[in-house]
Amino acid sequence: MTTRSLAVVCGAVLSSFLLASVPVSAADNSPWVTTWATALQPIPQISNPPPLYRAPDVAGRTLRQIVYPTLSGEVARIHISNAYGKAPLVIEELRIARSGAGAGVQVGTEARVTFGGKPAVSVPPGGEIDSDPVGVAISAGMPYAVSSFMGREQKLIAWHRVSSQVNYLSMPGNHAGDASADAYRQRITQFAWVTGVQVEAPSSSTIAAIGDSITDGMRSSLNENRRWPDALARRVARSGDKSVAVVNLGISGNRLLTDSPCYGDALASRFGRDVLAQPGVKTVILLIGINDINFAAMPAHGGLDCDAPHTQVTADGLITGYKRVIAAAHARGVRIFGATLTPAALPPQREAIRAEVNQWIRTSRAFDGVVDFDAALRDPADPTRLRRSFDSGDQIHPSDAGYSAMADAIPLQPVVGGLK
Repeated sequence: MTTRSLAVVCGAVLSSFLLASVPVSAADNSPWVTTWATALQPIPQISNPPPLYRAPDVAGRTLRQIVYPTLSGEVARIHISNAYGKAPLVIEELRIARSGAGAGVQVGTEARVTFGGKPAVSVPPGGEIDSDPVGVAISAGMPYAVSSFMGREQKLIAWHRVSSQVNYLSMPGNHAGDASADAYRQRITQFAWVTGVQVEAPSSSTIAAIGDSITDGMRSSLNENRRWPDALARRVARSGDKSVAVVNLGISGNRLLTDSPCYGDALASRFGRDVLAQPGVKTVILLIGINDINFAAMPAHGGLDCDAPHTQVTADGLITGYKRVIAAAHARGVRIFGATLTPAALPPQREAIRAEVNQWIRTSRAFDGVVDFDAALRDPADPTRLRRSFDSGDQIHPSDAGYSAMADAIPLQPVVGGLK
């Protein structure tokens, strides 16, 4: 049983609002590689939240989450996080199995997951833990059900809100070992506490995609894995390379510089925990900044204001933030590719910031390479807007075709070839 602790390894002096602490993960010669992952964000703790932020009742119930690993293996372990927890996270039983139809699982494929040889685990507030290794055949691209029977007092106070994946919550009781879907009556579209699946694959590595809703896959097709990191994983697999995983650590609404009551810690703050602590990560693709530019202009809301604080940013401020993240990655020997900010039909003042940031990303050579998502998605007739066929309809988030075009725009040889 192992845990991950926090240590600051970036040598630069970090400002208080851009603290990019880097957790100590497994040793460089660890055989473990992250094959699936997600990032958590706190659920606003207010008395009467709007429907989008009302957490389901998980106490004494079983949550079955569907995940799609991107790297195969014969031995796996599950990473559990109690980030943002104020009380212990109690899991009475945890199992993994090949997913069947809906909430069902394939008979004969399940394996019980233990922690220090015990079926139950209590993770302290703010803590994280890896399970014991478990013998289970993990096949890249196939769905797996991770079923966790929760403690009788357990509350859900952190999640990954936009999963683009239907998960299932049972009636009261331990249904972790049920192959049938009968007990799973409630559908949710969030991930919770299971933040990683790792496989024993010493010659393999992971590409981590991190950013905001455009990396998270907002407005992509539900249950179809049409986010751009999914499309990149398929592209890598088609190339014949079976040694590279791609994981998605985007959070919808996330900003580079500023925390949010709904959209999680600033990326500069969460980069160490969510990316650099992942076993096997050797390359990062970073796409972040459009929300920093936009949220200052969003109207304030009474009650829960997810866009608060409405902080004004400049191109220079964003560039300083990128440099902090780059320094943290390089301090760990991780390559980082900068992605240009995609068109968002911005008014002139905000568009000027986006253009200046993109020019710096393309020409500064601060990153180890550039992924030009802007060029891939923009309308040739109006470069400030998405091409119509790539627009999901809100002028900001790509359609499935747009997300596919983003994956195709990634220079595969520099990104993947450099891992060898």
